Amino acid sequence: MRSGNPAFKESTFLDLGSGAVVSRDGGAMTLAGTSNKTGLLLLLAVLTGSWSWSQAFGADGTVNPNIGLYLWGGLLTGFALALATIFKKTWAPVTAPLYALAQGVFLGAISAMYDARFNGIVMQAVLLTMGTLFAMLFAYRSGMIKATENFKMGVVAATGGIALVYLATIVLGFFNIQIPLIHESGIIGIGFSLFVVVIAAMNLVLDFDFIENGVDQGAPKYMEWYGAFGLMVTLVWLYLEFLRLLSKLQSR
Repeated sequence: MRSGNPAFKESTFLDLGSGAVVSRDGGAMTLAGTSNKTGLLLLLAVLTGSWSWSQAFGADGTVNPNIGLYLWGGLLTGFALALATIFKKTWAPVTAPLYALAQGVFLGAISAMYDARFNGIVMQAVLLTMGTLFAMLFAYRSGMIKATENFKMGVVAATGGIALVYLATIVLGFFNIQIPLIHESGIIGIGFSLFVVVIAAMNLVLDFDFIENGVDQGAPKYMEWYGAFGLMVTLVWLYLEFLRLLSKLQSR
């Protein structure tokens, strides 16, 4: 059961020692429960995102110079909570909502920065993200897209390649070296962003399949929170990639 999402891996629903399904107390994981918790995480992110957005602009409408504190504070806190959730899945009922709150602060700040430069881009990215989520869910549930083993291998390989490109970008950035073309607003840069958006969307299919497998295997109730958290990770990535793509298009 492969997934490009770091929160979802082959051992997620299994006991590493025996290979048996993890023991459960107080009920089993359900699709309805996971869907409800995903909705709650999105709501929490919207609430803190709205607050962070309101702090991003001063009384004169200019961007608050301290917005970087909200951006980096939310990003690093969310990253720490994500690691805690991945390595200690039983904490998910607590860490997943906290992760959503932290990511909301980060997303509100970075969205304000994008909107200050490209007016209206945030609403477009939100609509595209939600539209993609429901379109991929429909395609998965209707059988139009099936999470076969070859499909999973292809998506995971492409996701890993994208991760390496972004890691190289960060490392080279410390030496003031920029990877040419792919991060610019030219044809190659737009094409790269389109490719990344498609791969992020394909990861949603893998996430749906992994959650469904957890339900079928009778995973414990707290895994609903973990499944919602993993789906949230992909949605955050997809939203950021839509922002990047739309900003490149508007720069032209």
